[in-house]
Amino acid sequence: MSKGHILIIDDEDQLRKLLSRLLALEGYTMHEAPNVRAAQKLLEKEEIRVVLSDVKLPDGNGVELVQTIRTRYPEIETIVLTAYGNIADGVQAIKNGAFDYITKGDDNNRILPLVSKAMDKAVLQFRIRDLEKKIGGKYNFGNILGTSPEIKAAISLAEKVAPADITVLLLGETGAGKEVFAQAIHQGSNRRQQPFVAVNCSAFGKEILESELFGHTAGAFTGAMKDKKGFFEEARGGTIFLDEIGEMAIELQAKILRVLETQEFYKVGESKPTKTDVRIIAATNRNLEQEITAGHFRADLFYRLSAFQISLPSLNERKKDIPLLADWFMQQVAPKMNKRITGMTPAFLQALQQHSWKGNIRELRNIIERAVILTDTDTLDTAALPFDFQQGLSDDNPASLRLADMEKRHIIRVLAHVKGNKTKAAELMDIGLTTLYNKIKEYNITAL
Repeated sequence: MSKGHILIIDDEDQLRKLLSRLLALEGYTMHEAPNVRAAQKLLEKEEIRVVLSDVKLPDGNGVELVQTIRTRYPEIETIVLTAYGNIADGVQAIKNGAFDYITKGDDNNRILPLVSKAMDKAVLQFRIRDLEKKIGGKYNFGNILGTSPEIKAAISLAEKVAPADITVLLLGETGAGKEVFAQAIHQGSNRRQQPFVAVNCSAFGKEILESELFGHTAGAFTGAMKDKKGFFEEARGGTIFLDEIGEMAIELQAKILRVLETQEFYKVGESKPTKTDVRIIAATNRNLEQEITAGHFRADLFYRLSAFQISLPSLNERKKDIPLLADWFMQQVAPKMNKRITGMTPAFLQALQQHSWKGNIRELRNIIERAVILTDTDTLDTAALPFDFQQGLSDDNPASLRLADMEKRHIIRVLAHVKGNKTKAAELMDIGLTTLYNKIKEYNITAL
């Protein structure tokens, strides 16, 4: 298995081939080019990870080529081959972005370790690039599902504000997808290459949250054994998402306001401010104007946070999107459970659309996951839904008037009532236990 692809650029055939053979013996896949033009074709065509280039080339300069490669292929590492005693070229090459330089004629003990280190760094950089692409693809606006006017309006606003680098306040019920929107706004901004840090403000007490947000110095409080970076420092250059900011203690709100106004903060136990450069996206399920009236939220912080507000619709406000979301969750969950599920019955979808979704999209995902676990066929049916969904089925649906469907639902309800005790269920329905087992098998009722 190849250790990676290396390109050697040198117009001296003998030296180029000697280096190529040497590195090939170490397990690298080698490519050769006598000039810049040929090298550029190979860079476009092959999966080059490391370049070894002479300084003086027939149609260019190796030091300048370093800068070109760094601009067009930032993950590739370049090592420059300089003439004996010409250190200035090597120093300038490093300034242009070269990994290092080596003087022609140096022994193999220097070349091989240098190439190995450059290859390790390049491979890591390519992995990071691929990971960033996957993350960016997962959280871009195109992957926010829904065709309802309500969700499309929210997406449109988020797309417009993403590159503007201003504070955004996301409003909506718990589970409506606020963090997904925050991630998409970050990926659509000029900060996409920098960290995205999400903080649930309701998950920490006041003292702990302050330390988590701003960090602390050693000895700042009992148990602070060493200096600790806070989330604002971790997010430097990127985006920090303050979820459930309405739950934050009012004393801490003043410190968030300071970050917004001055882009600096104080670590716990430190008197010198720390500079930062972050974009803040905040979210809440509370009515902050009512919280201000009640004295629980600072009006000045609200006005700074709400420079641009986006209200996210609840799932109950966009029920048109339920079939699309349910199908997507089904396709995501089923393979993880090693199940091949191809669809949902009309009755199953009807039950989903008639349900009151207090937990929003998060609750829908959980319900689909549960249904996939309980289903033994290739289709999700109402038998895999919780009891409260069964009660929500409309009796004026023509399909529900079939005797078999009504009997099936009745058995499911009774089994749910007795928590799966089949003997008790048979007694309540005044039928034999064997008859009940036959009905369960006939209607493909999954045990509750």
